[in-house]
Amino acid sequence: MREFATEISCVGNELLSGITINMNAYWLSKKITEVGGSVKRITVIRDDVDEISLAVRESIARKPDWLIISGGLGPTYDDKTLQGVARGLRLELELDNMALDMLKKSYSRLSMDYELNEIRLKMAKIPVGSTPINNPVGSAPSILIETDETKIVCLPGVPKEMEAIFLESILPEMKKIVGDFHIVEYSYETIGVSEAMLAPTLSEIVDSNPQDSIYLKTHPLGVARISEHISHNSAQKLRIHLISKGNDRVLVQKRFDTISKILFEEISRLKGEIVNPKR
Repeated sequence: MREFATEISCVGNELLSGITINMNAYWLSKKITEVGGSVKRITVIRDDVDEISLAVRESIARKPDWLIISGGLGPTYDDKTLQGVARGLRLELELDNMALDMLKKSYSRLSMDYELNEIRLKMAKIPVGSTPINNPVGSAPSILIETDETKIVCLPGVPKEMEAIFLESILPEMKKIVGDFHIVEYSYETIGVSEAMLAPTLSEIVDSNPQDSIYLKTHPLGVARISEHISHNSAQKLRIHLISKGNDRVLVQKRFDTISKILFEEISRLKGEIVNPKR
């Protein structure tokens, strides 16, 4: 399975101040993982050209297949992503005719009465050599820059615009890299076993399967009462998250079923109980 590495950078002071929850990173990570990609790092950067520039240089030095940047493509003073990206790659910004045409068509589609002043033209000034990507929902075009090792995509921060562009123009390209991809995923909840008790078995499972073919993680959920009528009768509650993935559907399912059986048997041996045994 050809797994591609992705880094996500989200730009915006509002993300760092706690005003806005970073749902874009969550959504992008989920979509990328679903098609067989691997998100290696998520970075949040303030609206500062130097900070954006530094983050871009640091990311491409790690040579991910993709660097997805969201936020900071609009017309206002604090939209500085393209300036930062251009500086990080040592490129100039220039008014791009294709981006300008996309901008005009977007305003027409949105039935906006507008004047193409310097503020709006800012959205069509992109790094030299980059390719503009149509925004089917909003106005500011996205861009794609291809370096020797990494494809850099700059998306709007507005969720509906970011999602529309990603699904229409970026995700299909990612799918081509992986090819046929299948994933089986489920979370089991248990009572009566702890992370430490299951750790040796989980390590054996991970070590005995091909790298990147599974994801197996435990999450403590605190203490749960086994009986509603006996308050002192309580035990540890745990969630076990299991993912099997790969190009062969049959093999992916078989691997998932085999690991589930091993987990069920070990939890039973340890006198624990699976609360939701069915998928």
